Amino acid sequence: MIEKILKTDNFDWGALIARVFLGVVILPHGLQKLLGMFGGYGFSATVEYFASTGIPSLIGVLIVMGESFGALFLILGLISRVSAAGIALIMLGATVMVHSQFGFFMNWFGTQGGEGFEYHLLALGLALVVLVKGGGKWALDGEIFKMFSQSQLFQSSGKTLLSFQYGGEG
Repeated sequence: MIEKILKTDNFDWGALIARVFLGVVILPHGLQKLLGMFGGYGFSATVEYFASTGIPSLIGVLIVMGESFGALFLILGLISRVSAAGIALIMLGATVMVHSQFGFFMNWFGTQGGEGFEYHLLALGLALVVLVKGGGKWALDGEIFKMFSQSQLFQSSGKTLLSFQYGGEG
């Protein structure tokens, strides 16, 4: 299980590009929701707003955490697949629950009632690349996986599993 989450091709430039660009684009949105930066309303007001639209508060908290810490973790390449999965779910939810009613295109000229879902579709696509390929080049996941795979913690007769040995017994 841990192998599937952390393993990545440490030479994959495409995964690196998808991971970092997704993180850099999503992080400011997360910081708006978490800290009120860039004209955002901050954590409490954001979670209250989500609750007022019918989204459970727990889901609101997960959205804020996913867009802030998940984006930061993507930039660092830390639990890249988990972070990408969270952002993919957030983008899918935003598309279905909010933006699909306004059509495909963003509201460039202020003539629509809201923003379309093209941005969310791009973010979802980048997240799926990271979900499938892992964090790629320079991802901390690769270093963590290498560290674990070189230890006896995950090795037992060629299969990846957690095994602890106490007093020499297996």
